[in-house]
Amino acid sequence: MKMLIKEFADFTGVSVRTLHYYDEIELLKPAIVDEQTGYRYYDEKSLERMQEILFYRELDFSLKSICTILSSPDYNKEKAIKDQKRLLILKKERLERIIEALDVYQKGVNVMKAFDNTEYEAVRKQYEEEAKEKWGNTAAYAEYAEKTKGYSKDKQNELIAGMQDVLREFAFCMQNGEKPESAQAQELVRKLQNYITVNYYTCTNEILAGLGKMYVADERFKKNMDSHAKGTAEFVSESISIYTSV
Repeated sequence: MKMLIKEFADFTGVSVRTLHYYDEIELLKPAIVDEQTGYRYYDEKSLERMQEILFYRELDFSLKSICTILSSPDYNKEKAIKDQKRLLILKKERLERIIEALDVYQKGVNVMKAFDNTEYEAVRKQYEEEAKEKWGNTAAYAEYAEKTKGYSKDKQNELIAGMQDVLREFAFCMQNGEKPESAQAQELVRKLQNYITVNYYTCTNEILAGLGKMYVADERFKKNMDSHAKGTAEFVSESISIYTSV
């Protein structure tokens, strides 16, 4: 599936202007941007992420919170779905109480209790705080936002190219027969960690371990890494796992 921004907007029910804004704040970026025409294209992964965003929006999460949660290397999609379902059930039960209260209200009975939203708000707030604490790495995210806000497009492209160079080195290391536990592979992990720290945010061993898991769990990252050589994502992930377990 590949859709132009207008097609994607019509399909998801989200305006083109909103999609432009989501791109700007890096909540949902196009899968491809044609360098010659500037056309933005969205794919299956874009749709999957949009669905996650819409679930959180339905639960009244702020865009900043959603961006923080979904951008975290420790984001646990299965747990997120479970917690979202719990919140939506509470929301559904409240709406059902209000609907039932309409019949009673016609008889002149006080129905103010039907509007009580205390339980839902308490659970939602608790979930949002837990999600931000567990997945958000808020200090790292704040550091990332502050450090990158002044980066020009050329600077961003330069950093992306630099990251690809590091991944290419991992691919060469793997193709040369080195193992994830080898000195060469472990030195590359250190190089990757330093690169992230210098250019984006302080990449602690805990954050690095989460990134290593994401590199194989998220098909977008896996596909990008394996473009250098098949198996690179797995090699990087295993190398990081060994590095962070010492």
